[in-house]
Amino acid sequence: MGLDIRLPLGLLFLVTGGMMAVYGLFTHGSAIYEKSLGIDINLAWGLVLSLFGLSMLLLAYLDRRRMAAAPPVISSNDEAPSSRPRGH
Repeated sequence: MGLDIRLPLGLLFLVTGGMMAVYGLFTHGSAIYEKSLGIDINLAWGLVLSLFGLSMLLLAYLDRRRMAAAPPVISSNDEAPSSRPRGH
């Protein structure tokens, strides 16, 4: 099955974190951070979300490489049909 949830989640967190980090860089030192003791929370959490998104993308990439290098698994359902007739 080709569905890996880490890929869209990684992209989502990377884009959201990137937007927050850029906003935090542009508003660094602004008066909006007086309530948070001068901590640029947008920049801090933007970096955290971006790192999480990058780690999800890295894990998805490594798993895809591992699956491509692994030999194919043959399940018991893939066997050739038997030649004996089925009874009713």
